[in-house]
Amino acid sequence: MKSLLFTILLLISCSQSKAQENIDVLPKEKISELKDYIRNKDYNQDFAVFINFKVHSGKYRYFVYDLKNNKIVQKAIVSHGSGSVIPKSNQLKFSNVEGSYQSSLGKYEIRESYNGKFGKAYRLKGLDSTNSNAMERAIVLHSFGCISDQESQNLTCLSLGCPMLSTKAFNETAKFLDPSKKSIILYAFY
Repeated sequence: MKSLLFTILLLISCSQSKAQENIDVLPKEKISELKDYIRNKDYNQDFAVFINFKVHSGKYRYFVYDLKNNKIVQKAIVSHGSGSVIPKSNQLKFSNVEGSYQSSLGKYEIRESYNGKFGKAYRLKGLDSTNSNAMERAIVLHSFGCISDQESQNLTCLSLGCPMLSTKAFNETAKFLDPSKKSIILYAFY
């Protein structure tokens, strides 16, 4: 009887911590903020992409989110810029300046795809003052072989400011982006 009770308590505890984990990685206020932003605008109203740079880079911190059904439909590991690293710190810094190699925060319009030196990539147009130079900085969403599909305690490899995904995660995201008649918004926050 004690072991049954212990098992039930353990399951309840695990499910509560799992729910808390989801709340922490994708805060409801960020989802609401994005929904308010795109309302009555000519953007895709069904899906959005979120990056929570507060989450350890070896963990899932990139999310494709179904805005209609309020659920995460894809999660992945995503890089940040090498210039965002603060030595001997778990904190990150962000910039909108060319040559900083830092990631930029804010909302982006995910634009058309093109084939470049990393293969297929999507142009990102910064919509906020914190990322308005994204096009000039050539900040794009692309894949890179050093990004893992599996979470780990190890930090992921770094970019020059672009959000990079694994090839598998990038191809999964493309299934949402390519058929969309309207641009999907990516919201990077910290």
